[in-house]
Amino acid sequence: MTDIAGSSPVSEMFTADFRRDPYPTYARLRESGAACPVTAPHGFPAYVVTRYEDARAALADPRLSKDMYGAWEAYVAIFGDSSVHLDDNMINSDGAKHTRLRRLVNLAFTPRRVEALRPRVQAITDELLDRIAPGVPVDLMAAFGFPLPITVICELLGVPEADRADVQRWSATVAHTGFDEESTRAQQEAEGKLHEFLVDLIARKRAERGDDLLGSLVSARDDDRLDERELVSSAWLLLFAGHETTGNLIGNSVFHLLQRPDRLAELRARPELLPQAVEELLRFDGPAENATFRYATEELRIGDQVIPRGALVQIAIAAANRDPARFPDPDTVDFGRNNSGHLGFGHGAHYCLGASLARMEAQIALATLFARFPGIQLAVPPEQVPWLGVEIPAFRGLAELPVLPA
Repeated sequence: MTDIAGSSPVSEMFTADFRRDPYPTYARLRESGAACPVTAPHGFPAYVVTRYEDARAALADPRLSKDMYGAWEAYVAIFGDSSVHLDDNMINSDGAKHTRLRRLVNLAFTPRRVEALRPRVQAITDELLDRIAPGVPVDLMAAFGFPLPITVICELLGVPEADRADVQRWSATVAHTGFDEESTRAQQEAEGKLHEFLVDLIARKRAERGDDLLGSLVSARDDDRLDERELVSSAWLLLFAGHETTGNLIGNSVFHLLQRPDRLAELRARPELLPQAVEELLRFDGPAENATFRYATEELRIGDQVIPRGALVQIAIAAANRDPARFPDPDTVDFGRNNSGHLGFGHGAHYCLGASLARMEAQIALATLFARFPGIQLAVPPEQVPWLGVEIPAFRGLAELPVLPA
C-alpha cells in the first residue's frame, strides 16, 4: 500500500517489516489523521481508519456499505470474477438481505448450542495433540492450529472427513494469495474447486438429509428462503470463516504466550483467567487485522477527513485495538485489563456470528496444549517465525509456528 500524497506512514505498509510488526506504523497513522488516504496493490484508492472511536463508529455506520453489487467495479478489481459465485452471502450484504441470511444460520451459534459442542471440541483437541511427539520440532499451525477449527466447522456443516484436507488446502489458497498474475490464477483455480465441491456436497445433502447445519441450509433453500447461489455462498462463508480466523487466533496466542513466561505462569496458576486472557490476546494481536470490504454510499466525514461517495474504507481493527486513548499501555499483554469493547470480532450488525465458538475453541486449545506440553517452546528465535505475506491485508497470522513440544 502506498501513500497517495507520498508523505505518510502508509508508505511503510505492505512491507515484510510491517507484516512482522505493523503496530509502530499504526501508531503513527493514528497520529497523522482520522482516515488516511492510501492506494492499495489492487489499484483502488481507499481510506484507512486506525483510531478506536472512529473505527467502532465506522463498523456500525450504514453509510459504509458491504453490498458488493453496489461497488461492482471495485469489487471485481479486488477479488476477481471468480469470487462472485462464493461471495453472495451475509458478509457482503446489507439491510434486509443481510438480516435474512444471518437469521438462517444464527440458531446454530447460540451460546447453548455452542456450549453443547464443548465435549467434541475437547475430544478433537486431545486427538490432535496425541499425534504430536514430545521432543520433536513441529509446525503447530499445520499440526494443530488449523486442523482443530476446520475439523469442528466441517463436523458442524457435515463435510465428510475424506474431503477436509482438500477443503483446507483450497481455502488456504484463497486466503493467502496476492494480486500478481500467478496468485490470481491459483486463487481462481481454488475457488473453482471449492464451488464444484460445495455444489456436489449440497446435491448429496438433498439426496440424504442429515441434522447438520448444511442440511438445514438446504432445507431453507428448498423452502425458498434463499436462492441457490446464496446457499453455496453461505456454505463457503461458514466453512472459511469458521476456521481461518480461529486458527490464526490460536497461533498468534501461542506465539505471544511463549515469549511471555510470566503471563503463561499466571495462566497456569489461575486457570480461571483463561477467558479474559483470550479476550486480551484478541485485542493485543487478533487474527482480523482489517475489517472486510466497505465503501461509502454517500459523502461522509470521519474525523476531519471527507470520504467521497464511492470510496473504499479500510477499518484497521488491529490499530484500533492498540489505541492508547481506549486501552492504556496498549502494547503490553495484561490479563487484568478492562478490554471490553475490543473490536477483535467486529462491531454492529456484522459482529462475528461465530464469536462464541471461536472463544471456546481458543480456550480449550490453549488450556490443553500447555497442560499437555508444559515445557513447550519456540523452535526458532521469534524473529525467524514467518508471518503471512505482505499481500494479505485482512488476516494477521503466522505462516508457520515452529515449536519444540516438551
